[in-house]
Amino acid sequence: MLAKALLPLILLFILAACGGSAKPEAAATVQLHGPGLRFSAPSGWEVRRAATSVSAAKGEARVSVTVFKLLKPYAPALFGRAAKELDGVAAKLAAQDGSTVQKRETTTVDGRKIRAYRFANDTLQTRIGFVLVGRREYQLLCEAPAGARDPDGACTLLFSSFNVV
Repeated sequence: MLAKALLPLILLFILAACGGSAKPEAAATVQLHGPGLRFSAPSGWEVRRAATSVSAAKGEARVSVTVFKLLKPYAPALFGRAAKELDGVAAKLAAQDGSTVQKRETTTVDGRKIRAYRFANDTLQTRIGFVLVGRREYQLLCEAPAGARDPDGACTLLFSSFNVV
């Protein structure tokens, strides 16, 4: 009789100990601040700051944001013209890297429409995005060894957490 009463309790403890419903832990991150910007990067990556940029690196992988001044103020109504110009800039950057643009897209970062690109050569894969705000261009850059899959989720983290402040 006692065994029948304890059976549900024992099953409850066994099920609780299984861990089948445990959620995977999110990777630890650190909030990085730069000139008028912030974004998250994986914790433990080496952080560097300069007057116009902030970056985080681990081995050959790197994420960074660099701020450039625009000659003329940007407004969202100019997106079509800006996108064509940025397509040319990305093609030149890829050519300097010994590659061609493999993917170009319009996406959203920090609630703003941006242009983003991917290119790769034999040793390095690159994802770059351009966020235009007023008289500033924020260049979001991710680099990783060829064949690597977004080390520590750093690139995804950069594009999803970037904010203009």
